[in-house]
Amino acid sequence: MQLSIGGNCLEEERNMYAPRVFISMMCALLVFAVATYFIHGSFYTAFIQTIICLVIIQVGYFIGVVVLVAREKRQMRETLGFQKETPPAAEQSVTENITVVPHHHAKLTDF
Repeated sequence: MQLSIGGNCLEEERNMYAPRVFISMMCALLVFAVATYFIHGSFYTAFIQTIICLVIIQVGYFIGVVVLVAREKRQMRETLGFQKETPPAAEQSVTENITVVPHHHAKLTDF
């Protein structure tokens, strides 16, 4: 856990943890469903509107995750100095690094 320095948020508050988001979403949907039922007096209307609210919340959660991933990617690129224009270094084949050893029969004393 990181402390707040220079106005930065705590590390835990910056990230979206799935269990916390899931429980918060369920509580919000429950309150929404109860309020909608009392306003309209119809279970069917409350159910349909709660499902619509659920979809809206899920879309918002997905957008939030995409934003966090994009931010992390940008920070990694800045921190590690990655550049898009630089082509990747040529990798050597595994077979180029293998050293040939003279033929040797295993003996019981080798173990």
